[in-house]
Amino acid sequence: MQKPVLVVGAGSWGTALAMVLAGNGHSVYLWGRDAKHIAELKAQGCNKRYLPDTIFPVGLLPVDDLEFCLGECEEIVIAVPCVGMRSVLEIIHQYGHHNLKICITCKGLEATTHYLNHQVVEDCLGDKASTVVLSGPSFAKEVAAGLPTAVTIAGSNLETANWFAEKFHNEVFRTYTHDDITGVEVGGAVKNVMAIAAGIVDGLGFGSNTRAALITRGLAEIIRLGVVLGGRQETFMGLTGLGDLILTCTDDQSRNRRFGLELARGATVSEACAHIGQAIEGMKTSQEVFQLALKNNIEMPITEQVCKVVSGEVSPSDAVKALLMREQRQELD
Repeated sequence: MQKPVLVVGAGSWGTALAMVLAGNGHSVYLWGRDAKHIAELKAQGCNKRYLPDTIFPVGLLPVDDLEFCLGECEEIVIAVPCVGMRSVLEIIHQYGHHNLKICITCKGLEATTHYLNHQVVEDCLGDKASTVVLSGPSFAKEVAAGLPTAVTIAGSNLETANWFAEKFHNEVFRTYTHDDITGVEVGGAVKNVMAIAAGIVDGLGFGSNTRAALITRGLAEIIRLGVVLGGRQETFMGLTGLGDLILTCTDDQSRNRRFGLELARGATVSEACAHIGQAIEGMKTSQEVFQLALKNNIEMPITEQVCKVVSGEVSPSDAVKALLMREQRQELD
């Protein structure tokens, strides 16, 4: 008998992915830290807090005992914010099996270490797990509603990537596989920084020309960093680079874009965070990405200005002025 798949993280994204798996006929445990929230999921048969319009399919079981789940499951989907991933991995290391398949679905970098998420898994679990990442242009609400979506599942072990791709794939949730895990993760992480910038320029009323320019130059920054870290340039032309960048920079379902909009309209960082009420990965990621840029001597001016806005060094309008006043140069430098 096939073992259940464990989804760690009962927010909007974890819930949506658990619904895809269960809808495909798999048994799924959905775990979250908040026992009260898990009890609500069980009682209501839906995630009323984050995805109120979608009912859980048969086979999806919310659970609050992570240790029990780790004794039962060998396939784990991690959908917690990056800041909480290492603590979850430490529990997995203590109670999990020794031949784990792990699929990471959060997008960002670890604070202080600047590790990509698969590197955090390697640091915590060593050879105990085979790790892949799931990324691409995908809002949780649309995935849960069954709207057509395409994602990439990337890993150095294509057997594990194919395993998860087959688990998730259906007629409306299309999965592609890739072996450039570094490129896929860099694209997924840095696009959140660019989405904050896009929210700022739109919130200031700069128009469609400005947004298009920002997205294009933002992609150049993503490629610049990604290639230096070991990603392949062509990866950033795909779903997890250009595709995800366009999505998060242009649609207000993006928390990072909404965060930028709030800042441009005069909200403080704490006010914007409180109003959005969910993790804004790009806020912390901007700091880590800029440190990586400095370390590798890479110019990332949009990222730099987002960092300065988030830290309160400059206003949103002054950040845009600083970008516009940069010296003239060749586009492909």
